[in-house]
Amino acid sequence: MAGRNEVNRLSRPWQLTSGTEVFGPTDCLLSEIGADWRGREASSALMTGVVRGETRTLLLHPYPVRADGSAPPRQGFPARQRTGHEPTSDAEKSALEQQRRMNEVLARVQELEEALDDPINVWARLRAAWRRAEQEEDPRMAEIVRQASEMGTILADLEKRLRRVLRRTRERVPLDRVQEMDRASMLWLSRQPGRNNRERAGPEQRVQAIVRRENFDTLENRVLRSYVQLASEVAREWMREHRQAGDSKRYALVLAFSKRCRVLARELKDLGIGRASAGVSPNYVLMQDRSYREVRLAWERLLKRERILDDLWAWQAETWSDFATLALVLAIEGMEDAELIAQSPIAWRTEAVTGRLFEQDRPLAVFWLKSMDSVVEVLARPERPAVALTLARAHISLKVSPITGCDLPRRIAVWVPHTMERLNLDQAAQEAVKSLAQVDRAASSDLLRQGVVITPAHERPQAYRAELERTSVTAVALDASGPALARGVEALADFVRGSLGGGH
Repeated sequence: MAGRNEVNRLSRPWQLTSGTEVFGPTDCLLSEIGADWRGREASSALMTGVVRGETRTLLLHPYPVRADGSAPPRQGFPARQRTGHEPTSDAEKSALEQQRRMNEVLARVQELEEALDDPINVWARLRAAWRRAEQEEDPRMAEIVRQASEMGTILADLEKRLRRVLRRTRERVPLDRVQEMDRASMLWLSRQPGRNNRERAGPEQRVQAIVRRENFDTLENRVLRSYVQLASEVAREWMREHRQAGDSKRYALVLAFSKRCRVLARELKDLGIGRASAGVSPNYVLMQDRSYREVRLAWERLLKRERILDDLWAWQAETWSDFATLALVLAIEGMEDAELIAQSPIAWRTEAVTGRLFEQDRPLAVFWLKSMDSVVEVLARPERPAVALTLARAHISLKVSPITGCDLPRRIAVWVPHTMERLNLDQAAQEAVKSLAQVDRAASSDLLRQGVVITPAHERPQAYRAELERTSVTAVALDASGPALARGVEALADFVRGSLGGGH
């Protein structure tokens, strides 16, 4: 445990021994600090509790967007791959696979936004969306899918009427075709040898004059080319993540859009149109012409997506934490005798902040378990955590309170470790139950004797249970799509039925 002026680096939230000095891809990026610690590091506070008069705060640090980072030291992590970059090395392929998993977790959390349109049936609608995600042939919605369905007619309109300008240039033209000469052209002609214009035109009978030519290299067309180039790259990345959904309507839509963008990008390049730089100020056409305006807005959304991905990559452990919390709520909501009696207002954010897309009060949801005559509260990031939860470093928990009788409320610790490489689930459960047994001996009045570890499966869903003394921990590995989601949610539901339906 960290003293008042100390920081304790933690590779696992249940870690009993002294912390690590440098974080690696097998570690959770956690630190526990005392009240007087004054370090300056990128972090997000998960929980702050008090133990024997000492304040302890659990911090989560971001993953480095590049391979390494400082404050705190982080080394050997996969670097986020840029859109349009084709992976060549094993490290790049591994990073793209991690990005795919991140996008799937993000999609499951984002489905809460649509479910919130019906506040009475939020969890039923979210459950239905997650069940669809269990079928890999139903690919996730994304910005590029929306643009593929909306931008086709706009691109077709612009192809027919590309903006062009007449540019005045000086060229050598046949004497009998001269229509306009400026001062510089006349000076040039006067300096040529000869007594008249025909002699000055020389044997080729050409003179310098003003020529007006159509030019397509305008700002609005440069934005158009930049958009279709970026859209084709984003579409290719989306299709690479959803190869198994090749027969779906969404995949066919994105595939057709990708091909159209690639063809249009080549045509614009052949017309001599350059590319616009990000952040360019829009001109009158980009603001007032409807089709060009829609292209500019779509381009800006894709550019913004690239910046957002950096933030989501860094804070994907926070997104995983919200995903695991939602999975717990759905597991309880799916019990036959569970009835939702209260839920927190959920404020959806238009943009993720440190990986979080929504804010909620505590508890997130409250259920009545009729057969047990008990109330279950789902708590995430508590403001005043119980001593046992502070000792266990569990910023998510379940609180089970009997409605009748004299029994004290009991708690179930929920750990959500996120690492770039898959956890050894057996080892994690064994280590976590040792920590929980120690917490039980130190704070037995809180009745914290059960716990669950929810961690990414990396395509290998699994469940493992460990017991020690009066405590037990179940570790569940799941992913956010396909069979690994279905099997993981089922294992989590089994844990919930077993732990909530049993005794202490």
